Amino acid sequence: MAEATLASIGTLTDDKLLELVRLSENSERYEDMCKFIKKLVASKSSQGKDLDVEERNLLSVAYKNVVGQKRAAWRTLNGDFDEVDAQLTEKYKKLVEDELEGVCKDVLDILTNYLLKQVKGHNDETEVFYYKMAGDYYRYLSEFRETDDIRNNAKEFYSKAMDIATASLPETHPTRLGLALNFSVCYYEILKEPEKACELAKKAFDSGIAKLDTLNDASYKDSTLIMQLLRDNLTLWTSEQEENENNNQQDD
Repeated sequence: MAEATLASIGTLTDDKLLELVRLSENSERYEDMCKFIKKLVASKSSQGKDLDVEERNLLSVAYKNVVGQKRAAWRTLNGDFDEVDAQLTEKYKKLVEDELEGVCKDVLDILTNYLLKQVKGHNDETEVFYYKMAGDYYRYLSEFRETDDIRNNAKEFYSKAMDIATASLPETHPTRLGLALNFSVCYYEILKEPEKACELAKKAFDSGIAKLDTLNDASYKDSTLIMQLLRDNLTLWTSEQEENENNNQQDD
């Protein structure tokens, strides 16, 4: 019955699909939310239309909740379970990895085959948002599919987003700051380039602080929160780098 209901959503108008997206969010049925928003993307793209800001944010919320739960499960399964059969744990972890990969590839398909094609060359906040989102999901893939191709794709999409953001968005814009935060994490955790991670985070933080007085009330909370996260990461990474340098000196 449920499958028949979901199959019939292709006949709904865009407005009705959007209502279903909102309903599924309110009821915290995020996997259904992904299905509905995917249908909405396909419908609007077939008409040559992009998502509006609300729809774009709903897309992000839907997949972020689904992938977030699976990433948390994977991190737990990636830990030590002395009391559980190691082979059984590994099989279960692989099941979660396959699910995670499916979700990430689903998002990336939506972004590369639909959304980015609609906004390519616009050089605006929406294009930055989509390139950043693609970088995020390649980064999530990189956490358990450790291949050069996936890591390089994460770097490539983040780099494209950063080029556009630097040229078109103010230093205090939440999307630009969020991009710097996630790209620096990618440098540190995935690409294993801590110097570049610190350099990017510091530059974004310093530039944002310098223009703090230009923030409007609408973005003040989001921008200052992201700047705090940038500073927290910088503090942690700098401390880890100093500790590693001290350990290397002791080894010598």
